[in-house]
Amino acid sequence: MFRRREPVPFAFLAEADRFRSNVTPPPRRRASIGELAGRWLLGLTLVAGLIGALVVGMPALSTPSSTPAQQSQASQGH
Repeated sequence: MFRRREPVPFAFLAEADRFRSNVTPPPRRRASIGELAGRWLLGLTLVAGLIGALVVGMPALSTPSSTPAQQSQASQGH
């Protein structure tokens, strides 16, 4: 009724998900103060550039509402 499982030629592959290594990886090297300062400076520069582009581009995106529309001389019949 129940068949025995056939042996797998590569039995170690079937057990690979259960394998635990006893070798611990080396601890991560901490970033130096210069590297941290460089990362902060790069991030600050990127944020300042985006904000500067937004500030410079805002006048081009806004429409003047208080000035009357200019008409050319051709539309006045001159």
